[in-house]
Amino acid sequence: MTCLPEKTDRKLGLAIDLDTCVGCNACVTSCKEWNAGGHMAPLTDLNPYADKVDGVFFNRVHTYEQDTPKGGSTIHFPRSCLHCETPACVTVCPTGASYKRASDGIVLVDEDKCIGCKLCSWACPYGAREFDVDVGVMKKCTLCVDRIYNENLAEEDRVPACVAACPTGARHFGDFGDPDSAISKLSEERGGVALMPELGYNPTNRYLPPRPRRDATTATDAPSLEDAAPEGGFLGWVDRMLSR
Repeated sequence: MTCLPEKTDRKLGLAIDLDTCVGCNACVTSCKEWNAGGHMAPLTDLNPYADKVDGVFFNRVHTYEQDTPKGGSTIHFPRSCLHCETPACVTVCPTGASYKRASDGIVLVDEDKCIGCKLCSWACPYGAREFDVDVGVMKKCTLCVDRIYNENLAEEDRVPACVAACPTGARHFGDFGDPDSAISKLSEERGGVALMPELGYNPTNRYLPPRPRRDATTATDAPSLEDAAPEGGFLGWVDRMLSR
């Protein structure tokens, strides 16, 4: 059994805004390019021209249709490792390959120690572990540790690849261990929720729920269009032009 640190100095993680995520998959492709493009770039799948995608995905986006009292809505749900405070994937690892860092709370995999037994993937209730058949080891989201601590990058670029690529600003990165940090305040203001907290793994990442929608009957004060009578009005003119 791999032990967990008694405490972490920081709790780095993501806040994902389900209200502004449009399901474009920019986070998915940028994550895959950054993390899997080193040895197979620019085609990061094992068989890129086959009829199905393959290879390792640290981040995925699931899309759901939801019924609400005001009608249907579409929810895009990005999913990756949640960097739990008490991750089951770490405690079941027989070799110590899966571990949680005391410095920042990030959960990582030491590929030199991993034997590919997949116990971590069976233990993870969030489906965040990926088995790389090309090298025979387990992999997962690293919060792009090679970016966030890279002093050769500009300050604004020291964020995970998925955060940098999001065109709608739906992904936020920061330290949840600091109550005064921007991400902690954002999560507090928006009522950020943990995924399946009843399991007891205390995930660090938070999901910001969709904001309430306005009532369709009061969404606009614009008057309704006039009747399309042929004797007058704009729609009447359009009707006459189309009837020639």
